[in-house]
Amino acid sequence: MLTHASRPLAALAGSLLLAAGLTACGGSSAASDEKVVTVYSADGLKGEKGDGWYDRVFKDFEKETGIRVEYVEGGSGEMVQRAVREKRNTQADVIVTLPPFIQQAGSKGLLQPYQPKGSDQVNGADKAADGTWTSVVNNYFGFIHNKKELPKAPTTWEELLDPKYENKLQYSTPGVAGDGTAVVIKALHDFGGQKPAMEFLKKLQANNVGPSSSTSKLAPKVDKGELLVANGDVQMNFAQAKSMPNLGIWFPARQGGKPTTFALPYAAGLVKDAPHAANGKKLLDFMLSEQAQRQVSAIGGGFPARADIKPTDANAIELAGLMEGVDIFEPDWADIDKNLTSYVDAWKTATGS
Repeated sequence: MLTHASRPLAALAGSLLLAAGLTACGGSSAASDEKVVTVYSADGLKGEKGDGWYDRVFKDFEKETGIRVEYVEGGSGEMVQRAVREKRNTQADVIVTLPPFIQQAGSKGLLQPYQPKGSDQVNGADKAADGTWTSVVNNYFGFIHNKKELPKAPTTWEELLDPKYENKLQYSTPGVAGDGTAVVIKALHDFGGQKPAMEFLKKLQANNVGPSSSTSKLAPKVDKGELLVANGDVQMNFAQAKSMPNLGIWFPARQGGKPTTFALPYAAGLVKDAPHAANGKKLLDFMLSEQAQRQVSAIGGGFPARADIKPTDANAIELAGLMEGVDIFEPDWADIDKNLTSYVDAWKTATGS
């Protein structure tokens, strides 16, 4: 959930076709009052079978407003990089990414201030002080394992160095995928700094299959047993487990320590110079509406961004149980935003990636 994304081949293919179409038209030829809104998003919120939170919200939004949602999906870093390339010819109206990429989008001048209705109920740590972005779905970083081939989940980072995980372990690429970047952030925290974290990840590379730009593509491999362990995030993997019964979610600990995680919310912002800014504002309002927020757990398998929404559905109860006994730390996002390139470079050097 720190690129996610976090998707079925059909949806991905549709995204790529849309991407090609947007590029082919050589810019936004649509009038600003056109009944359309374009969303660039990390993967994870669109369902494997059209049954995800985005699927429901976009359908309800179009029915209520008549505004069609055009959706482009990729890793968090990938979406930000694309928006940077299009800065002189903006295509997206709304961008949704995981930290630290939403902060990166802000620091690169890609976002304009807009505080959606309901954002006053979002905790301060989950939205920008300058009003350029706010979380729409809360989430936490995690790992997955194949419950059939590996019935008992590993408990520590150190267990993953076991030779039985050789070519059976994979994590998405830091600096490209939000959840891949989260691997580095969690290692920095759990191992107590850059040097010990990189020393461990260097050792882990002996078992790592290799890079993956999208975290969501790893879950089917784990479900089929091609991988025993991969990274992910709670919302995405919980939703995927409905159609992938062999997925189990777990949280690594340091040897002798407690399992840890950190919040990895889907955060949304209005793109600067958005071709359909008014429609983008309406969609952001809709995603934070009470109706949509109550569907976050029941349909999306995530956690509401609004503190005043307290779901009691079966998914919400199961998710609360999953998080029991897990220490939740808060990363220094300002430091990560400032030093992300150096952390990713250190990871590349350590792993030879």
